[in-house]
Amino acid sequence: MGKRGPAPKPTQLRVLHGDRKDRINSDEPQPSAGDVAPPTWLSDEAREVWEEYAPDLEAKRVLTAWDVEAFAAWCDAVARRRDAARHVEEEGAVVESPVFNKNGDISGHRRGKNPWLLALDAADAQVRTYGARFGLTPSDRAGLKIPNEGDGLGAERLLS
Repeated sequence: MGKRGPAPKPTQLRVLHGDRKDRINSDEPQPSAGDVAPPTWLSDEAREVWEEYAPDLEAKRVLTAWDVEAFAAWCDAVARRRDAARHVEEEGAVVESPVFNKNGDISGHRRGKNPWLLALDAADAQVRTYGARFGLTPSDRAGLKIPNEGDGLGAERLLS
């Protein structure tokens, strides 16, 4: 049986939130510093998403070498979501489909939900799930308090 309850808050978020020191894991393993490169399996569209978000996340130390696969999955989900949304925009939420008789001839049409809506819903769920892990949703950022860089308590110092 898996662990019960919500997933634990990441240590970096505990530090930023100002949690008590006894609740912060000071022995958490840290990935080695190194280049964070997109995996070769990413599509061109997903790679564009990577190039849009990865530099900022890497600079804030949210994206590390250990997070490449999870972030790549998020980029892939965003690309698939954009593609499905484009199809729904072009075709509409309701589409007409042919109805065939027992001989295989078209006997009419029926109106129904666009199948691209299923792909859109699935990609939406993945974008939300993976995005939350990287603080990429408004609700995940709402609780963060990062001091202004001008006051000497920059986020870089707090996260180190």
